[in-house]
Amino acid sequence: MISTNEYFDGNVKSLAYKSATGNSTVGVMEAGEYEFGTSTHETMVVIEGEMTVKLPEASSWKTYKAGESYEIDANKKFQVKVTEQTAYLCQYK
Repeated sequence: MISTNEYFDGNVKSLAYKSATGNSTVGVMEAGEYEFGTSTHETMVVIEGEMTVKLPEASSWKTYKAGESYEIDANKKFQVKVTEQTAYLCQYK
């Protein structure tokens, strides 16, 4: 079953689904700054656009472009900045 998720007053929207490798979401973020929390390990893949991210315990921001990915452990918070609509795939483990 595909389910829809909407966050930050509709500025982040995603479709959740389950595949042979586990649960995932594919979505789009509007330009803005966001803080997300994790409940499981996540791998975030930038599909189109770019994200500037401050990972947990990091002292600086890093930009990830289309085709690049980053990982976040369970029960952590991380910050994301996008300057244009950006598409992503998030895989949960």
